[in-house]
Amino acid sequence: MGRGRFGAPVVRHPGAVATGGADRLESVTQAQVWGYGRVVALEQPERWGGLIDLPEMLDERVLDRFVGVLAGSGDEDQVAIRAAGVFVRRLVQASRDVARVAEGWTPRGTVLVTGGTGALGRHVARWLAGNGAERLVLLSRRGPDAPGAAEIVAELSGTGTAVTVEACDVADREALAALVERLAVGGTPVRAVVHAAGVSQEPGTGSELPEFARIVAAKTTGAVHLDALFGGGAEPLDAFVLFSSIAGVWGSGGQGAYAAGNAFLDALAERRRAGGLPATSVAWGPWAEGGMAAEGDAEEQLRRRGLPPMAPDLNMVAFQRVLSRQETAVTVADVDWERFAPAFTSGRPSPLLADLPQAAKALRGGGEDEPTADGASALRERLAGLAATDREDAVLEVVRIHVATALGHASADEVDPERAFKELGFDSLTAVELRTRLGSATGLKLPASLVYDYPTPAVLADQLLTELVPDGPGHGPGHATAPVDTDPQDAELRRTLATIPMSRIREAGLLDTLLRLADPQAATSDPGHVEGDAESIDDMDVQHLIDMALDLDSLDGNDS
Repeated sequence: MGRGRFGAPVVRHPGAVATGGADRLESVTQAQVWGYGRVVALEQPERWGGLIDLPEMLDERVLDRFVGVLAGSGDEDQVAIRAAGVFVRRLVQASRDVARVAEGWTPRGTVLVTGGTGALGRHVARWLAGNGAERLVLLSRRGPDAPGAAEIVAELSGTGTAVTVEACDVADREALAALVERLAVGGTPVRAVVHAAGVSQEPGTGSELPEFARIVAAKTTGAVHLDALFGGGAEPLDAFVLFSSIAGVWGSGGQGAYAAGNAFLDALAERRRAGGLPATSVAWGPWAEGGMAAEGDAEEQLRRRGLPPMAPDLNMVAFQRVLSRQETAVTVADVDWERFAPAFTSGRPSPLLADLPQAAKALRGGGEDEPTADGASALRERLAGLAATDREDAVLEVVRIHVATALGHASADEVDPERAFKELGFDSLTAVELRTRLGSATGLKLPASLVYDYPTPAVLADQLLTELVPDGPGHGPGHATAPVDTDPQDAELRRTLATIPMSRIREAGLLDTLLRLADPQAATSDPGHVEGDAESIDDMDVQHLIDMALDLDSLDGNDS
C-alpha cells in the first residue's frame, strides 16, 4: 500500500494486468484487487488514488517511473509500469472489421452450461439448441428440481438437441470431474463450455468477510475447476466462455465482491488465451428478462442511470459475434453515454472513458441538459416575496423534494436535511441526477460534484440560496453555508469530516482537540472544563463544528 497525492491510497500489485504483446498477465488472483479497487474509486472518490501494476523484477527504470507516477499531477488512476514505459488503461470500441470473421461460430457436439437452469443459462440453452448443438448438459446445484428446469427441457424437446439437466455444484471439483469423465466415456465429450453460474450482489451488502467471500467464490471457484479440467492436457475445446459483468470492467457502487469476482474471470480468460487455449470472457451489461434487471423497478432505475437492459435475442447475436471473432475479453452493454458518463465521473475524473467518442462528447457537455431560465425566474420571484427565514425553508424544501425523487422516496418527509448525502444513499449516479434536477429547478449551472462539495441537504440549500439571492441576509446558524475552498486539501477535509457522526468524533477522543482549535483560549488543565465543553458541543450540528474548527481567520486573530 502506497500513498498518492493528498494522502490518497494507491494499491500496488504485480502481474495483475497485461499490456499486450509478450507482457502476460501472471496473477488472476491479483486481478481481483483491480476489480475491487474500481468500486472503491466510485465509493470513496475523495480518498482513492489509483491502481498501479508493477513487474516482478524492479530495476532502476521501473522504480523511477513508479516515483514519477506517484508524484504526477494527472488524473490517471489505472497504470501499469514496465521497463518499456508507463501504460494506462482505456476502454475502446470493438472493431467492426468483418474481415476478422471467416464465418459465424456454431456449436457442435456436447456443450456444458453451468448455471444452465438460471435465467441467463436458459437463454443460452435456447440459442445453442437453435444453432446446432447436438447435446446440452445444463448444470445446477439442484439439477432437475431447480426452478425452470422442467420447462426448459420441455421447450427444447422438439429441436433435435438432446437436453440433460444435471445436479452438480461446480464448486465441487471431484463431482465436476466425475461428470466430465462420464460424458467422455459415454462417447459425448464436452466440446464447449459456457460458465454462466454465479450469484449477484445487492448494492450495499457483502461487506462482511464471509459474505464477501461467498459472492466472490460463486464466480471464481467453478471457473478455476473448469480451467483445470479443460486445460493443458485435455483436447482443446471449441469455446471456453465465461460470463462476466460490467461491474468488473468499470466498477459498480456497493458491489465490491461482485466486481472482484468478475475481474477474476476476465483475467482468467486472458491467461488462458496467452497460453494458447480458447477463452472468452463476456462482461455483460444488464439483461432484460433475466437477472437483477427483471426485479421490481430495477429496469427503470437502470435506464435512468444510462444502462438500459438489453433484450436476450440481441445479446445472443452479440454472443455469436464475439465467439466468431475469437475475442478474449469484451464488454457487451447498451450505454446511454449522455446519462452514464457524467454520473460515472461526478466524484472524480475517469480517463478510462477518454477514448470513447460518445463518452467524451457527453463529458464536454454536448448532450447535457442546460438549466432553464424559467426555473430560476419562477423561484426567484417566489423568494423575493418571502422573509429571510421563509426563504431558507422554501429552498430547503426544493432540495428535499428533488433528493427524495432521486432516491425514489415517496415524500420529502423521508429526507433528513442534516444527514449526509452518502448516509442518505447517494452514489455518483444519483448525485448527477440530483444536480440535473436542481439545475432545472433553479436555473443555476451546478457542478456534478454537488453532493461532495455541499455534503447535506441543509448545507446545499444555503449555498443555492446564496446564489439565487446573492444580496440576501445571512442564514441561520443551523444551516451554515459551506464556503467554497480554494485549497483542495481543505475541501477534502471538510467533505470527510462532515460525514463522520458526532458519536465517532467523541469515541475517537477528538472533541478536546477540535475545541482547542476553535478557541485556543479555552485550553485548561481543569478536567471538568473539558467535560463541560464535550456536553455543550453535542448541541451543535457537524457542519457548524467543522466550520468553527477550520476557521483559520479566527485562529489567526486569536494568535495575534
